[in-house]
Amino acid sequence: MAVSAPARPLGFPSILAHAFFLQGSVYLVRPATSYRALELGVDPGLLGLVVASFSILPVFLAVGIGRATDRGREQGVLLLGAGLMIAAGFGLLFAAASLPALLGWNLLLGVGHLMSLIGEQSRLASAKNRNMDRIFGYYTTVTAIAQAAAPLLLGFLGGESVLPDTAVLLQAYLYSAVAMAVATLFMARHAAPRAEAKARVQVTLSAALNVEPATRNTLLASIGLSMMVLCTIDLLQVYLPALAVERGIPVQTVGILLSLRAGATVLSRLGLERLVRTVGRARLLLASTGISAVLITMLAIDLGVFWMAVLLVLAGFSLGIGQPLSMSIVSAAASEGTRGTWMSIRLLGNRLGQAVIPVGVGIFATGLGAGGVFAVLGSTMAAATLGSILPLRSMKD
Repeated sequence: MAVSAPARPLGFPSILAHAFFLQGSVYLVRPATSYRALELGVDPGLLGLVVASFSILPVFLAVGIGRATDRGREQGVLLLGAGLMIAAGFGLLFAAASLPALLGWNLLLGVGHLMSLIGEQSRLASAKNRNMDRIFGYYTTVTAIAQAAAPLLLGFLGGESVLPDTAVLLQAYLYSAVAMAVATLFMARHAAPRAEAKARVQVTLSAALNVEPATRNTLLASIGLSMMVLCTIDLLQVYLPALAVERGIPVQTVGILLSLRAGATVLSRLGLERLVRTVGRARLLLASTGISAVLITMLAIDLGVFWMAVLLVLAGFSLGIGQPLSMSIVSAAASEGTRGTWMSIRLLGNRLGQAVIPVGVGIFATGLGAGGVFAVLGSTMAAATLGSILPLRSMKD
């Protein structure tokens, strides 16, 4: 019976297509909403609210959605998530003429993105007898390629202007969201069998969370670092445009800078399995986040575009390591029937960070400008890395 779960087709090509269009659409729409807010005359210090609105509802819904996938409702989660992302795109394009409206549609976008992401990652986590570093390495490589392609498209559509036509950007987002919905239909064909879904129902939430203290500390530390990595990447999408506006850097250049960051992330993930074997998961995770903290802090310095590009390439390489490592740790540690729950807890941590941290760093943007955001963000990541050293000592490589 142990081979029955791997025997079920994962639909890996459709998962990768789904991941590509999901990440591509989000990495296009997030800077677009930032530019739309600036277009509406929103103070850069309030851009943190735009980031937070994307994450507020997911903070409360993440675990419930994860439990739904563990109960065999993965298909419905994926389809509803795709529908919400398309609806949010239409709302942002045609009905976001004020900051409250922008925040509301961004909130809906965040829920759709979360449902799509949990459905996607819980499907991958069911491949329990495979090399999870390799599985998540390939998966996150595809997502990083999408994250590199989206800023290039952003720069192409935005051109040389400092403030682009956001309607064009949001139309491009809608095309990508529709393509993701098509991939979702193919993923839905590989839903878990009814017998497997019944077995999953037997695992209660308390049982899913009942793990050994050492394992729990390792999981929570990796989830915390994952939160900081994702939040840093997310804020780069929002505050790099604001920093560019302050320094007179055109949209096309911003697109290239963001794409260089994502391209470096692709390179780091292609060699992830070898890096893990050479360095070990714990040391690699801590080293990557520590280096990222220094590089992100240096973005606060008023450097030329060339040196900004160098910093973003190096930061992209180091930031790219944290996400797949945290996913493989969670997938390996969680037992059968609980992986969706633990993946959702990981995403809950990510969303909690996205809801709380941007508002905090936005205060510094008001007083110190967008550069102050990067100084605070780098310092916060450094503190998180130092706090994770002891819990990660027990991690088994």
